[in-house]
Amino acid sequence: MSSSASHRFWKPGTEKPGHSIDQERAVQGETSGPAVSFNPNRNLSIEQQRQRLPAFKYRSQILYLLERYQTTIIIGETGCGKSTQIPQYLLEAGWGADNHVIGVTQPRRVAAITVSSRIADERGTILGDEVGYLIRFDNCCDPAKTRIRFMTDGMMIKEIMQDPLLSKYSVIMLDEAHERALNTDITLGLLRKIQKKRSDLKLLIASATLDAEEMKNFFNYNETEDPEKDTAACMTIEGREYPVDIHYSMDPLPDYIQATVDTVMKIHFNEKPGDVLAFLTGMEEVDTVVRRLIEEAKKLKKEDMKMTVVPMHGSLPASEQMRAFQKAPHNSRKVVVATNIAEASITINGIVYIVDCGFVKLKAYNPTTGIESLVVIPVSKASANQRAGRAGRVRAGKAFRLYTEESFDKLPDATVPEIQRSDLAPVILQLKALGISNIVRFNFLSPPPAQSMVRGLELLYALGALDDSGNLTSPLGLQMVEFPLSPCFAKVLLVSGEFECSQEALTVAAMTQIQNIFITPSGKRGAADKEKRKFAVEEGDHITLVNVFKAFLKYGKNSRWCGEHFLNYKGLVRAVEIREQLKKLVQRFKVPLLSCEDDVDKLRRCITAGFFANAARLHHSSCYRTVRDNHDLFLHPTSVLFSQDPPQWLVFNEVIQTNKEYMRDVTTIHPDWLCELAPNFYQFGTDRELAAKRGRLE
Repeated sequence: MSSSASHRFWKPGTEKPGHSIDQERAVQGETSGPAVSFNPNRNLSIEQQRQRLPAFKYRSQILYLLERYQTTIIIGETGCGKSTQIPQYLLEAGWGADNHVIGVTQPRRVAAITVSSRIADERGTILGDEVGYLIRFDNCCDPAKTRIRFMTDGMMIKEIMQDPLLSKYSVIMLDEAHERALNTDITLGLLRKIQKKRSDLKLLIASATLDAEEMKNFFNYNETEDPEKDTAACMTIEGREYPVDIHYSMDPLPDYIQATVDTVMKIHFNEKPGDVLAFLTGMEEVDTVVRRLIEEAKKLKKEDMKMTVVPMHGSLPASEQMRAFQKAPHNSRKVVVATNIAEASITINGIVYIVDCGFVKLKAYNPTTGIESLVVIPVSKASANQRAGRAGRVRAGKAFRLYTEESFDKLPDATVPEIQRSDLAPVILQLKALGISNIVRFNFLSPPPAQSMVRGLELLYALGALDDSGNLTSPLGLQMVEFPLSPCFAKVLLVSGEFECSQEALTVAAMTQIQNIFITPSGKRGAADKEKRKFAVEEGDHITLVNVFKAFLKYGKNSRWCGEHFLNYKGLVRAVEIREQLKKLVQRFKVPLLSCEDDVDKLRRCITAGFFANAARLHHSSCYRTVRDNHDLFLHPTSVLFSQDPPQWLVFNEVIQTNKEYMRDVTTIHPDWLCELAPNFYQFGTDRELAAKRGRLE
């Protein structure tokens, strides 16, 4: 075992341990019970298994509240069966009769797929018939047969756009509402409006850790003192049957990534059989810990229990994500290393031990600079408890928190809703498309900052999506809404025909939806960089991605060729699928499919037409500064421009914040293009930075 594994944990309420981890175990005197597989009722019929879940006892109460009230809020701890059982209760009670559909929303795509698959299995049907799912770029539903339709919150908004009163739906269930994702809050506000027009539409809001009173007040239209006239009600379902012991770090830890590896190895050597789930903040950290744990696993002796290490994050292809749900081989402990994707939306069978790094990577928008970045912040108490709750499904579990109890006490109670820390341009675009002209008066559960609203309106106006009156323009604004992409990328695709580069623009849009096209295996950085340079061009990352995509097609989508050139084969296959979906959309809008061939300036100008708000110029201090707000930014180390002579002017897709704020996916531009392509945003002479551009840079 690693000698660096020196940090210690203790369970509050017991004596503080001495210097030995063994002493700590002895003091607690825990009895975890024998190791069992996740499903102790696997020999029972599916129907008997369903009856063993806590939700079954409340079946009649749930159905009664649904009949009695327009909105029912269900607080159910992890593992009570709310996600898989309640949709089936609704179907069995006749809510899917007369061609009506029961809609269930999930904040994440992987949850929509796994939960719908589980329900299809329980009902003995093929996924896509009676039970189906609808996610971005993937529709697994039969319009005639599907009665329970799982979808992401974003797809629910698309459904409302197509049918503003959701006439084919009898019940909408919002699952995992406590995550308060951006689209969840928009959906809540829209459903509130729809319910006022459709009193027969029932709403079920299910969550593990939700402020039920706040939600109840939001959906309660009773303005009298008479509780009999309430339109919303709450109920609680008891959750998991097993306790979870919380263990805190004795001292603050300098490196939670290495501490995660050390703690997993301690669990492996000192704890009884049972799978481990470790939480980290992002894909890079997950991959680092997986790599280190695999190295540790190789050192295990023959007589030791083996270790199966699997990653789990949103960027993995669906087939890779499913590995986390598979049972570990005999005499092997499964270790799932995950981002907060595994915190609430999905349940991984067999987890007994949790390792919580205490941090999460969240989207944060600065309305002053107009920059949306991913930042690593401490988790909230609600999230920490949600993570710990994942351990109590098999038997008495343990959660190891890589921070002190004092640190936990200082954490905020809940995470700030995403709508209050997001760029609101996509939100405004969606609401405008739904006919909500006065966005300011729209009922948000948590109103977003006014400054973010103004910034979003300003960007959409500059993109040409809104007119002088703040209404959607036709056809550009109305067409931009249809794209499952940011407004900036929607604009790029819609104007690509004018720039005679629609084929390349489609490739750029599809490729930037995939994280990490270039792979850097451990110990092969030099070789990987050499291969990357074969595709790289001085114009930047977007044109480089076009070169990769063209080469991938030229060599017959060959996985071996990808391996030789250190390219993400599965990611490229997914990019081909996404590009086909986007191609159908642009064809629907009569965008001519043209190629700019070797005239890459056409593509660069087209990208500038969409991403002009993300323009930056090189400052004499060697960093970049945004043209609009003079905000310091740096080139991301993965950019093909990182090791070259830095270009003077560029536009970027997004900002990633770690120790610095890094621009990711950049393309070099000519400064004159900004005023030419975005006259509503930039003007000669009025902006000191732009006025100084003709050879007079600081």
